[in-house]
Amino acid sequence: MTISGRAAHWQNVYERKGEREVSWFQESPSPSLELIAFADAEPTSPIVDVGGGAARLVDALLTAGYADLTVLDLSDAALAASRARLGAASDRVDWIVADVTTWRPTRNYDIWHDRAAFHFLNAPEEQAAYVACVRRAVQIGGHVIIGTFAIDGPEKCSGLPVTRHSADSITALLGAGFTLTDHRRHNHTTPWQSVQNFQFSSFIRSY
Repeated sequence: MTISGRAAHWQNVYERKGEREVSWFQESPSPSLELIAFADAEPTSPIVDVGGGAARLVDALLTAGYADLTVLDLSDAALAASRARLGAASDRVDWIVADVTTWRPTRNYDIWHDRAAFHFLNAPEEQAAYVACVRRAVQIGGHVIIGTFAIDGPEKCSGLPVTRHSADSITALLGAGFTLTDHRRHNHTTPWQSVQNFQFSSFIRSY
């Protein structure tokens, strides 16, 4: 899928559906919060949520006292939904409308978090562009947290094909300089009570 096609798809999804009408909705993003805490994030640690869309992770991070937050998504409708939900608190977040495969970060981050964005990148060149962005964005000693459908998870999401991953496949794609520090499975229950198998892998950047 082209970048413009990807953006149009997600813009359409978020313009047509409420947050509880999508399979990836979470009332509480507990796996992500646990892994961010495991990475020893400080209240002032710069954190970017890639593909954060209308997800409630940013709400939870603000409540937990994190003060340097960025949410990136290619759908401005998704980010608008989050801003509206947060109200005045949204002014404490940096909102970026961009495709991660072409985004050029202007600063570095301690924590890169991605739940369910990377698995939509199926072509090797898309995956390579994502990894290049990680390398530009995450400082030495920083952490990368990537959640995708597990090897036995769904083959599609929102009508689009996905690439299912394991900790080993994510490790191989990130390449040298990233050390796996944690990996776990998570069984996500959708709003209509079906179960989707996720894997979360965490890394520290050593060089």
